Amino acid sequence: MALSRRLLPLFLRRGGGLPPPPTRALSTAALPADVPAAEEEDDSITIKGVRISGRPLYMDMQATTPVDPRVLDAMLPFYLSRYGNPHSRTHLYGWESDAAVEEARARVAALVGADPREIFFTSGATECNNIAVKGVMHFYRDRRRHVITTQTEHKCVLDSCRYLQQEGFEVTYLPVRPDGLIDVAQLADAIRPDTGLVSVMAVNNEIGVVQPLEEIGRICREKGVPFHTDAAQALGKIPIDVNQMGIGLMSLSAHKIYGPKGVGALYLRRRPRIRVEPQMSGGGQERGIRSGTVPTPLVVGFGAACEIAAKEMDYDHRRVTALQQRLLDGIRGKVDDVVINGSMEHRYSGNLNLSFAYVEGESLLMGLKEVAVSSGSACTSASLEPSYVLRALGVDEDMAHTSIRFGIGRFTTEEEVDRATELTVHQVIKLREMSPLYEMAKAGIDIKSIQWSQH
Repeated sequence: MALSRRLLPLFLRRGGGLPPPPTRALSTAALPADVPAAEEEDDSITIKGVRISGRPLYMDMQATTPVDPRVLDAMLPFYLSRYGNPHSRTHLYGWESDAAVEEARARVAALVGADPREIFFTSGATECNNIAVKGVMHFYRDRRRHVITTQTEHKCVLDSCRYLQQEGFEVTYLPVRPDGLIDVAQLADAIRPDTGLVSVMAVNNEIGVVQPLEEIGRICREKGVPFHTDAAQALGKIPIDVNQMGIGLMSLSAHKIYGPKGVGALYLRRRPRIRVEPQMSGGGQERGIRSGTVPTPLVVGFGAACEIAAKEMDYDHRRVTALQQRLLDGIRGKVDDVVINGSMEHRYSGNLNLSFAYVEGESLLMGLKEVAVSSGSACTSASLEPSYVLRALGVDEDMAHTSIRFGIGRFTTEEEVDRATELTVHQVIKLREMSPLYEMAKAGIDIKSIQWSQH
């Protein structure tokens, strides 16, 4: 029996409490504010002023994934009985924690075809990206002053590059084609004698496109430039072989592959050796690359998640692909003017980013409180700006504002996909019925040709 289940009665006897289980598999529509108290459901939830009658369907797997129960079972002993510091070298508690960390290191390495000595544990992919981008350029600053990246990278890579620009480094931000992929010939032309790093994300977090890693790696190898990739969204979902793909540095995260939050890993090639300047001072843990006590339970969970992913990647891929097609067919079969953002041929199927013409994205999200999804628009309290990723693809501003990202994963069910389809279609039709633009488009009027007067 799983350890987590054995501990549950003990936890309850000691005063712990669990929320009551939901009475339905799927949530129902948000309750109107004027429902009498006597008629309210027992499992209703109110948060941020919104009341719904149950927890929403979760379809935001790019943001994070639930922890696989098998991962939790692997972690629990290192919270409760094997709680030693892995850097304590004088007693059993430290030795067994150290052994568990090294076993997890080997599992992470095996999933990407690396040597365990090339894996360095961190707090997550954001820290890895900072170490990779800043660390390489700082180490080689005397002769390497140029970085190449893309306009659609994760913000932590873009912000690291802007930080380097403030220090006098030069950065080339490559554009992408309308399908979200880079032009590898353009990349090759951008490499200079003083280029110190090429950083291209493996799978884009917003639109799910998979970049041609092997081609990029070949070009970088021929030019003698280290190739870094942010593979947080790719690990465990698409096959990765650091040697075949010519990857020199790679950023990984556990909570994107059904592992715990708060732990990641940086792959750093040994031969030919790539050096980085550490971004944190401390006790020299992780061979000085990332100081700080290694969180044994989290690392063990990361290793378990990688081991499960290695065994089940093919099955997960087939299942997620089928669910994505079910969702797409269900939506497109009932509403028109739906655009897929990013390449469908070169794409991780668990990510489906759709734009709905004549529908404002924030209004659609507000109407989909039963479904946990993300908008492609980057919103702030003061302004509403379209996603920089979608704008880099050349998506018109009005369409960029209408995008919704659906994330499908290992534990997503057909019933959830069908319910999400039903709710999305209902909201899109409802909002279009209130849209004069949709009415004009259906009447054959070219909306873009209209000259709107200023008041």
